[in-house]
Amino acid sequence: MAKFYLMGNYTAQAFQGLLKDPNSDRSKAAQAAADAVGAKLISYDALRGSLDFIVLVEGTFDQMAGVKLATEASGALTNINICEAIQMSGPATQAVKIAAKYKAPGK
Repeated sequence: MAKFYLMGNYTAQAFQGLLKDPNSDRSKAAQAAADAVGAKLISYDALRGSLDFIVLVEGTFDQMAGVKLATEASGALTNINICEAIQMSGPATQAVKIAAKYKAPGK
C-alpha cells in the first residue's frame, strides 16, 4: 500500500461546529473516512499555520480521491491536497534518462 498525506483546511462551517463542541475528536472522523474506503489511517494531526490538518493514510490514490470528494462535499473541509510518499530514486533515475536527451529552448 502507498502512503498518502492529506492536508487541508476547515471551513467556517467546521469552525462553527468546533466552537459548539471544542472537544470534538476529528481523528475519529478521519478514521471513519479511511475505514469507509478500506484504507488505513496512520495518524491525524491538527496544525498551526496555513493548513489546519494533516492525515497520513495507507491506501490507493482512488481511495484518497474519494475521501477528498466526500469530505469537501460535506462543506466541512476545503483545499485538501493529496501527496503520495515516494522513493526519490525512481524519479531521479527517470530524470537522468531525460537529461541526456532533453534540450532547453535556445540551446
